[in-house]
Amino acid sequence: MPLKSVSALVLDNVAVFEFGVVCEVFGIDRAADGVPNFDFKVCGPQAGAPLRTSVGATLVPDHGLDALIGADVVAVSAVTGPVEAYPPEALEALRAAHAAGSTILTVCSGAFVAGEAGLLDGRRCTTHWMHADDLAQRYPTAIIDRNVLFVDDGDLVTSAGTAAGIDACLHLVRRELGSAVTNIIARRMVVPPQRDGGQRQYIEQPIPTRCSEGFAPQLDWILSNLDKPHTVTSMARRANMSARTFARRFVEEAGTTPMQWVTDQRVLYARRMLEETDLDVDRIAERAGFGNATLLRHHFRRIVGVTPSDYRRRFARSA
Repeated sequence: MPLKSVSALVLDNVAVFEFGVVCEVFGIDRAADGVPNFDFKVCGPQAGAPLRTSVGATLVPDHGLDALIGADVVAVSAVTGPVEAYPPEALEALRAAHAAGSTILTVCSGAFVAGEAGLLDGRRCTTHWMHADDLAQRYPTAIIDRNVLFVDDGDLVTSAGTAAGIDACLHLVRRELGSAVTNIIARRMVVPPQRDGGQRQYIEQPIPTRCSEGFAPQLDWILSNLDKPHTVTSMARRANMSARTFARRFVEEAGTTPMQWVTDQRVLYARRMLEETDLDVDRIAERAGFGNATLLRHHFRRIVGVTPSDYRRRFARSA
C-alpha cells in the first residue's frame, strides 16, 4: 500500500523534538519539490484539548483518537513520565489502528507506548540506549536491539534516541516511496538521507565497576599497561593464580572474559585518543595495544559500529 496518510499520536508530556521530527518529515507540503503530500493528522485523547509538553508549553491536537484508525502510519512520539499515566483509551486506539493495518512508528521512548499497547510482544524493536534496559525489563518478550538507529520489523518500525527518529522516518519513506523522494526530503532538512553505523557510537562505555578491593589492583594494572601484550596466562601469573582460577574470578568481578575486557578497554582508550588528540590511527593503535591500525579498525568497528576515521570526524573536539 502506498504511504499516503500519517496520524501522529500525542499524549501528555510529549517530547517536542521527537514530535517535531515526525511533523518535519510527514507534515510539510513539499509538492513543489515533487514530494507527494501526506494526509497528516495530529491526534490526542480528545480533539482540541491541550496537552502538556516536556518543555513547559502546551500542544492542542486537532483530531481525536478516532483519526488513528485507517491511517497508513501511526507515529508515536517520545513521552516523558510513568507508563502508568498513558490513557487506556489511547492504547486501545493504537491497538485498533494496528489491527486495522496501520504501520506503527515509534520515536525514542515512544516504544513504551507501543509496549503498553502490547505491540512489542515477540517483536524486534529498539529505543534510546538509556531506556533499553527498562524496556527489556517491562516487556520481557520484546527482542531489543540496543545497537542500531532503528529497527524495521514490517508493520512496526522503532527508533533509537532523538535524532534517530529522523533516520527511522526517512527509512519508512524510502521503503514505501523510494530513494528519490527520500533524498528530496533529506536535502530540505539538511540531513543525510541515510546514516551509517548505529547508536553504539554514541554510548559512553565506562570501565566496569569493580566488585572487590582485592581484585581491583589487577584491573588497574592492566589499564595502566594496555600497550603491553596480555594473555590469560600472563595476567594469571601476575595475580599468582592458575589461568583457570583467574579466568573464573575475572568473569565474576568484571562481568566478561579477561581478553574481551582488555579489548573493550583498548577500544575505549582509542575512542578517547580519537576525540582528544591529533595522533594518527597507527600511533593510537600502538598506544592502545592493538599493534597495528588494521587490528584496531577490526575491533573498533565491531564494538563501536563505525571506523576510527569516521568516529574522529564526528566526535573529535578539535573539529
